[in-house]
Amino acid sequence: MLEDRYRQFVARIREPGFRFDVTLAPPNPARADQDVRVAREGMRWRAERGDFTASWDATSGRGWIRQSMNPYSADTLLRIVHSIALAQTGGFLLHAASAVRNGRAFLFPGVSGAGKTTLSRLAPPDARLLTDEISYVTKHGAGYRACGTPFAGELARLGENISAPIAGLFFLEKSSHNQLTTMEPGVALRKLLRNILFLANDEDLVSRVFQAAMEFVCLVPVRSMQFTPDARAWGLVR
Repeated sequence: MLEDRYRQFVARIREPGFRFDVTLAPPNPARADQDVRVAREGMRWRAERGDFTASWDATSGRGWIRQSMNPYSADTLLRIVHSIALAQTGGFLLHAASAVRNGRAFLFPGVSGAGKTTLSRLAPPDARLLTDEISYVTKHGAGYRACGTPFAGELARLGENISAPIAGLFFLEKSSHNQLTTMEPGVALRKLLRNILFLANDEDLVSRVFQAAMEFVCLVPVRSMQFTPDARAWGLVR
């Protein structure tokens, strides 16, 4: 089931960064409404929600998962694990669509309804979609790269398994016209932090995510993008 869901991202790796033993268990109705909780317990991380519980060693990356037979538990845990791993190396997961055009990556953050899926659906043939939901941002030398993810939104389509240097970030706002407005770093930082996906209750990593966000808005051009819901909006992305 998981190999089919993540088919474009499945690979055989001799020494993976993380290894989980998975035990399937029936859903527990008493925990159905439990929210996600993520915390470090000594040298181990623990994550749980109504449909899964997981624990792994912070150093070796080895751990276990107990979950019901559905792909959404694994999907959520993958996001949690990668958000923690990225925080340790200056990157982060961002609630944003992203695409590669002319060898450069562009990110489009926004809350639900802002237009991430709409803009992704309107992408021209020369744009390669990385995701319409969760963007993967990594620190790379003096800049940042965006990587494709299997975390699909309303478009229900996996991103391409490629990466490219990030050339710009556009906060989406549906409008009757197409226009870009440069954002001051302080304003951009506040908006960026609202869209970073990080659930772990850990003071050190929260501080690292904040530092990464500050560095990002100083290195990457950030703009507000008012756009009409048609293909002409992509004329602003260059």
